[in-house]
Amino acid sequence: MTSPSPGTPPATGHRRAPWRLHGDGRTVRPGDVVAPDERLSWPRTVGVGVQHVVAMFGATFTVPLITGFPPATTLFFSGLGTLLFLVLTGNRLPSYLGSSFAFIAPVLAAKAGGDLGPALGGIVVAGAALALVGLVVQVAGTRWIDALMPPAVTGAIVALIGLNLAPVAWDGNGSGTGVKAQPLIAAVTLVAILLATVAFRGFLGRLSILLGVVAGWLFAAGVGGLDEATLTRLREAAWVGLPEFHAPSFSLRAAVLVIPVILVLIAENAGHVKAVAAMTDRNLDRYLGRAFIGDGVATMLAGSAGGSGTTTYAENIGVMAATRVYSTAAYWVAGVTAVLLGLSPKFGALILTVPAGVLGGATTALYGLIAILGARIWIENRVDFHDPVNLFTAAVALIIGAADYTVTAGDLSFNGIALGTAAALLTYHGMRAVTRLRTPRTRPPAV
Repeated sequence: MTSPSPGTPPATGHRRAPWRLHGDGRTVRPGDVVAPDERLSWPRTVGVGVQHVVAMFGATFTVPLITGFPPATTLFFSGLGTLLFLVLTGNRLPSYLGSSFAFIAPVLAAKAGGDLGPALGGIVVAGAALALVGLVVQVAGTRWIDALMPPAVTGAIVALIGLNLAPVAWDGNGSGTGVKAQPLIAAVTLVAILLATVAFRGFLGRLSILLGVVAGWLFAAGVGGLDEATLTRLREAAWVGLPEFHAPSFSLRAAVLVIPVILVLIAENAGHVKAVAAMTDRNLDRYLGRAFIGDGVATMLAGSAGGSGTTTYAENIGVMAATRVYSTAAYWVAGVTAVLLGLSPKFGALILTVPAGVLGGATTALYGLIAILGARIWIENRVDFHDPVNLFTAAVALIIGAADYTVTAGDLSFNGIALGTAAALLTYHGMRAVTRLRTPRTRPPAV
């Protein structure tokens, strides 16, 4: 009779703990990963969870700043949505639900005279539609998803998401909040991240992104790179307070404008599940329907009270790739931390003091890691790029995503992620169909 593995509770009369301890709880051996149902010691888990909060807040705050939504409210519901997602996926899918950039264009179009109500109503409808897709996946199974999105396609989608985010790292998509605004501060932040990754061993090395952001902020403060107006708001902000809530209103126009976003959310959630599966060497397809439901319900919740629509966050894939810690325990820490911080106007004001260059330096590393994960999916699934179907699927999708091709039809707008995803699917399946039609079927010999 075999003895239980370390960290596994006895089977008789005891309820199984949500997470078993990985090894000694302090170190991760080369080649190992901390699986979703494992954890490090709680102090280390808390540190990784805080790093996830740091990784997501730049993009999560950018969306409400562009759309005019209250940032603290968005932060609050991103944390609450993350906790809800973890519950609905049974603690098997490590993910942070942050603000989706896909909502920006339709939300701006749906805001009638600056009124948030119609846009929020559209977000609620889009969330309900995504949850419905999740229910269909749960009932029909995931084999059709494997057929629809083979590794050649999923690798392209994950890679193009990272490449599509490159302009955000450089210039915040034109908002002047990236590397371009403060190149020296961005360079110091990026170098600090790289040095922390290789100079520190063990846990400190896995906090390289957090350490890099802190180092970049301190450097910016030393060279006068902090904005005085944001520092004044920080000093005046209250420590505790409720976020600003808004009620949705519903209209057909707003629903039609926002609901196409679910195509992007489906691609992002599927890409996230595939990326985590590749990194942890686990088949997570059975949780894909739950992921859609979790993100859909979280988006509905956010839209019902003034928050931005959510999605599984690419930034946090980068953190997991850097730390090799995929424990959902860290995401519980991140979700609770975000909820608590959403209840502190002082923290919201502190976030706004982080200079553009610091965010640009950190996201340069994170977005690059996302793009490389797409290549990893190809490598680990041995995608044959001698096959022109696979080759053109990746080639077309990556260029569309990297260049952020955008198509506008009336009030609707589809950006590089949506178009790149559609291109990957249409290119792969269209070329495969033509190939099958061209190839003559083998006839049985005449007798």
